[in-house]
Amino acid sequence: MLENIKGAAFDLDGTLYPNYRLNSRLIPFILKEGRLLSAFGKARTIIRKEQEKSLKDQTQSSTSTSRFLNPGSRFPASDFYKFQAEITAKILSVNPEQLKDKIERLIYRGWEPFFKAIKLFKGVIETLEALKKAGFKMGLMSDFPPERKLEYLGISGFWDVVQCSEYSGVIKPHPLSFNKLAEAMSLPPENILYIGNSHSYDIRGAAGVGMKTAWLKPVLSEKKDPKPDFSFTNYRQLLNFMIH
Repeated sequence: MLENIKGAAFDLDGTLYPNYRLNSRLIPFILKEGRLLSAFGKARTIIRKEQEKSLKDQTQSSTSTSRFLNPGSRFPASDFYKFQAEITAKILSVNPEQLKDKIERLIYRGWEPFFKAIKLFKGVIETLEALKKAGFKMGLMSDFPPERKLEYLGISGFWDVVQCSEYSGVIKPHPLSFNKLAEAMSLPPENILYIGNSHSYDIRGAAGVGMKTAWLKPVLSEKKDPKPDFSFTNYRQLLNFMIH
C-alpha cells in the first residue's frame, strides 16, 4: 500500500497535540462564555448534518433544520463565517453580525495564544522531520484556521500545503475540503495518506474521496467503518509504518 503513497497529510487539533492540553487552559473561558461555546458547538453540528443531507440530495431542500437554515441552502457556503454566525445567533437569539465579530475575537483569535504553551504529542517532530527527509509531500488541513497555531507550536516549516476547510465554505467530513487538499498537493487522493484522530471527520472524510487513512485512536476504541488503513496509538508506530 505504501509504495503508492507520495503525500502525508495531517489533521491538527487532537492529532498533533492532545486536546486535553488545550481544554485545560480554556477552563476560565468555558466558565465565562459557556453559553456561547455551547451554541457554537450546536451550530457546527447543524452545519455538518446539513452538509450530509445536501450531499445526498443536491436538488431538494432540507427541512429538519429549517428553524436554523433557510430552505434551499447549499454548500459550499459563500461566506462560511457569516453562515455559521447566523445559525449560532438564531440559537442564542442575538444579532448575527455582532456575534460573528465576537466568535472571531474570542474563539478563533482568542484561543491562538494558548498554543504557545501546548506541547505536541511525543514523537511528532521526529516523525515530521523523517517524513519530509524521505521525500513525502507534506500537507495539513484543519477545520479551524491553522497558520498561527503552527507558528506557536513551532512546526510551521514542515508543510508544502496548509489549508483550512472553512476557507472552502465547508467543514470536515465534506469531500470538497479533502479534494481541495489533494489538488493543492498536486497528487491524486489515492496517493495521499491522511492522518487524523477523529473517525467521524478525518477518517470518514478522507476515505470518502479515496485517500488512504491512518487513525490516531484511543487504545480501547471500538472498530468503525470505514476501516482505516492503519491505526496507531503513538507516533513511533506511525513512523515505523511509513518508513521501514
